[in-house]
Amino acid sequence: MTTLLDPAPPRDPSGRAGRDLETRLLRPRGGVVVLAVGGEVDTLTAPQLADDLTQLLDDDAAGTAVVDLTHVSFLASSGLAVLIRAAHRATDQGRPLHLVATARAVTRPLEVTGSDQLFEMHTTVDDVLGEPGRPSN
Repeated sequence: MTTLLDPAPPRDPSGRAGRDLETRLLRPRGGVVVLAVGGEVDTLTAPQLADDLTQLLDDDAAGTAVVDLTHVSFLASSGLAVLIRAAHRATDQGRPLHLVATARAVTRPLEVTGSDQLFEMHTTVDDVLGEPGRPSN
């Protein structure tokens, strides 16, 4: 199981946990920063995701930047656009952006648009950490 060294409390500025977007920045080990995302990514929540991705990619400690979409139940085109911009920014920084996704609601829009090719795709955070087969949080 992945150890979370300094998890931040979930960010839900609307006060409607479970109905919108919840994000958490995690540091499971040195050089790795994970943005864990849960809920629906749509026109209303995409700006928050964009802000959080900026924070992730601006983090000097993030040699490996990971976006964990395991708990995302819906990915609208606005959210997809935010992820694509983040992938281009990571490429400009000379590093890949790792995406963790298993739900069809997330993987299907990425595959249909070919956007999955912009990311290093994984099914668990532990796959990114080099610990395949271990359950992720």
